[in-house]
Amino acid sequence: MVTGSSSKPQQRRGDTRQRIQDVALELIAEQGYEKTSLREISERLGVTKAALYYHFKTKEDIVVSLFEDLMTPIDELIAWAKEQPSTLETKREILTRYGTALTNAAPLFRFMQENQAQMRELSIGEDFKHRMKDLLDHLLPENVTMTNRVRCFSALFSMHAGMFVLKDVEGDLEEKRKAILEVATDLVTQAHKS
Repeated sequence: MVTGSSSKPQQRRGDTRQRIQDVALELIAEQGYEKTSLREISERLGVTKAALYYHFKTKEDIVVSLFEDLMTPIDELIAWAKEQPSTLETKREILTRYGTALTNAAPLFRFMQENQAQMRELSIGEDFKHRMKDLLDHLLPENVTMTNRVRCFSALFSMHAGMFVLKDVEGDLEEKRKAILEVATDLVTQAHKS
């Protein structure tokens, strides 16, 4: 009986943490990072500020936690890529896996796009930039020209910006995701044929 009851609060804590992240991201998308306060987040959630502080001390802590959650699958992908042969097939698989990691991160990329000044100030901005450089390094051909470097960088950028830019374009979400992946794959493939 005691064992069962102790596991339920842990589940609720996890749910509350996710709800806080979701509401914070929603409010930041509506009114911007600077104009969003912890008080507004707690009010929208219907919890006290003390309950919010239990999970996150600052608004920056919430945003950092969102990026840490996003970076876990990216770190796993980079670790996987390091163990693979540097073939075009591996690079295509990197893009496919990266696309999967990004599927639920569209609101976070919207945050990055609309809050670029805060991204430079937050600790996660530099961390994210380093991970993107690592990922790009795994996509580059062996003897890379500047044009092919731009192709590979553009492949990653198109994956980041694609869902944000296409959100208001009519069409199925999965169809958009596949089109973005196809364009990114074409760019990397072309970089390896040049």
